[in-house]
Amino acid sequence: EVAVAGVPSWAWEGLRESASPKGWCSPPRGAIPCPTNFSAAADRVLGRFQEDFLWPVLVVEFLVAAASNGFALYRFGTQERRPWHPAVVFSAQLAVSDLLYALTLLPLAAYLYPPKNWQYGELACRLERFLFTCNLLGSVLFITCISLNRYLGIVHPFFTRSSLRAKHAWAVSAAGWVLAAVLAAPTLGFSHLKRPQQEGDCSVARPGACTKCLGTADQRLEAYGAYSLALATAGCGLPLLLTLTAYGALGWAVLRSHGTTAAEKLRVAVLVASGMALYAGSYVPYYVTLVLNVSARQHWRARCPGFANSAEAEAALDWRTYVSHQVMRGLMPVAICIHPLLYMAVAPSLGCRPGPGSCLGCGESQPPEDAGSSGQVLPLNVTATPKTSGS
Repeated sequence: EVAVAGVPSWAWEGLRESASPKGWCSPPRGAIPCPTNFSAAADRVLGRFQEDFLWPVLVVEFLVAAASNGFALYRFGTQERRPWHPAVVFSAQLAVSDLLYALTLLPLAAYLYPPKNWQYGELACRLERFLFTCNLLGSVLFITCISLNRYLGIVHPFFTRSSLRAKHAWAVSAAGWVLAAVLAAPTLGFSHLKRPQQEGDCSVARPGACTKCLGTADQRLEAYGAYSLALATAGCGLPLLLTLTAYGALGWAVLRSHGTTAAEKLRVAVLVASGMALYAGSYVPYYVTLVLNVSARQHWRARCPGFANSAEAEAALDWRTYVSHQVMRGLMPVAICIHPLLYMAVAPSLGCRPGPGSCLGCGESQPPEDAGSSGQVLPLNVTATPKTSGS
């Protein structure tokens, strides 16, 4: 048999068949790896979008998110009466998560600034990926906690006032942090450094001489694809389902309430719509494009050994999926910039001022003794249950 580079012809034929456009999995173990020049060509083409678009967006988002969430934490610490309401506890956890997430954007932006080169070592690479994922998950989980707390505070106010205490919110928050860390832990194993493949100094003209901080190795794409799908399900899908259920039940109860004015019903509708828009415009598209992007990478890697040259390798790249995911990487942090608006709806020190003109659910509409023991600053000054005589 005729051998090419020590590989028999029958192996080449079998590989080309398995690497056809219908294949959606990475090459089997022992298969011929993707030529280095093909991978370098693909990285060079795809990296341009990150270097031209992504890094300046991340810098702006870091500045806004760090300032807004830092200010929110300052207000929580100086203006809120202790012990905190459960709603404030969850909001403070969300602010901490968002602030830590924002801090990961700065080294990421510095890395993407041309030439794309990671200068902080292996450990920092793994920690940056871990903290990025962990605090993103924490953000989603604490938004879900806020949604469920709002539902309980409006639809079941008597249970909330009599049974829900700050210690319960702290316990749930601790569980949320542990869950986020456990779900993000695999990123410590997947992420790694890719050493320079070219001699000389790193520059825009010599990207092969730069060090890369990668989320996963090409050889582990199949395992990373399964992990990204599990992450999308547990870190976005299930919290989204809980939030939809809570806001749906909240809206339905308030709309059926005879003691709720049209203005208050409109306010609840805006509350529900804003919560859903936050998910629909940031977290859901991010995780969907993440899964699709990993799948597209698997497909390209399976076909890579069969490409005739670098031009064919570049032409086979799934540009739409890649660009969509990179766009969502830039847009998704916008959510942490607008999260302080959520604090306005649940924290007295940020959203309410006592006296004439105070917002619903605060000030004179709530007696001081109730405000001190309540687990939720109610967005409405009426409950969702119809009033009865003597209540």
